[in-house]
Amino acid sequence: MTLLCAVFSAVASTAVWYASRTARHMGVGILCWMFWGASCMWLADAVFEYIQLGPACFTPEPEALLNDLFLGLSVTALALVIWMAALLIRDPMGVVREKLAKK
Repeated sequence: MTLLCAVFSAVASTAVWYASRTARHMGVGILCWMFWGASCMWLADAVFEYIQLGPACFTPEPEALLNDLFLGLSVTALALVIWMAALLIRDPMGVVREKLAKK
């Protein structure tokens, strides 16, 4: 489930990055790299789990699925928070500088 969350997030962010010039200006590429990196990490985890457990890894308990879903959503939320922090620091549209200059 963590792999699915990461891959869906990676595909969605890549589609947004590719389709919108504004998204590229806003640093969505950083988000793409984080999601694709997480996808590679969870894929390696799935491969090693398959090596250890064999076909039994394809029939997890419902509680394990729910835990994996929460972990995947937490990783997605953390990546979004990191991207937002990078966006605020870089401030590509000058919004933060403008607000600070008014005070």
